[in-house]
Amino acid sequence: MVHKNVAHETPYYRCVTKDTDGLTIDELAQRVGMTARNVRAYQSRGLIPPPVLKARTGYYGEEHVARLELIRDLQAEGFNLEAIKRILERAPTGSVGDVLDFTRAAAAPFSDERPEVVDGAILAQQWGDELTPDLTRRIEQHGFVRPLGDNLWEVRSPRLHRAAQELSELGVPLEAAVDVMATLKRHSEAVAKRYVELFLEHLWRPLEEADEPPEEFARVREALERLRPLAGESLLAVFQVVMTDAVEAAIEREVSRLGEGTKRSDSHERGRRRPRRRAERRGSSR
Repeated sequence: MVHKNVAHETPYYRCVTKDTDGLTIDELAQRVGMTARNVRAYQSRGLIPPPVLKARTGYYGEEHVARLELIRDLQAEGFNLEAIKRILERAPTGSVGDVLDFTRAAAAPFSDERPEVVDGAILAQQWGDELTPDLTRRIEQHGFVRPLGDNLWEVRSPRLHRAAQELSELGVPLEAAVDVMATLKRHSEAVAKRYVELFLEHLWRPLEEADEPPEEFARVREALERLRPLAGESLLAVFQVVMTDAVEAAIEREVSRLGEGTKRSDSHERGRRRPRRRAERRGSSR
């Protein structure tokens, strides 16, 4: 569904003066902080509609301003042009601002944790010989870090990094810590996939079937924002229950094993004492 008109005011709506023919391409580019070349490129890719021609001059209106501002901000959120084009094509009529709000909500991280950029030399100093090239590749493949060039690395979760450091202080090798985190990631991916399916099945697809009315679009955005903490809290709650059960079961096994070891030791000791007592009895009888 191609957006036709901006029917209500949004953060991306600014009226073009009514007593003018609109904006020339240079004026439009200056208005939205782009180059005229970028505007033409976006038009050629179908991201914005063509201008209205008057006396061989193209004039752009408020729809173009709103669209270009949306494109600019979506790019800042990390969306490529193909993804942006799909979003714009499916935008409910009159809800350009809602589209950006929703995509921001969808693209926002599911926590308040921010990645950290760390020099590779510092990481090498922290981990020493444990951080081998092979282990570095594994950590990158798991998505825990991203190379930025010039030996700089983006640590996507500083909390995970600190957890690995604390495990190291307890005597757990880095490789073993990475294995555990990889297992956590694998299971978390399954949980995340299920939550996405939950969102699509019960919130997004009913919206599509209802022809995406703008008021419902805002409701789904609100539901997504509420889903964020629920997903993390429920995952943590289940993990705590499972972790408690696992620790209790492990302690029971270890206590039972120690008890069996003590019984075997006592039995062996009694077996050693019996021959000695028989020998003592034989000596006294003589």
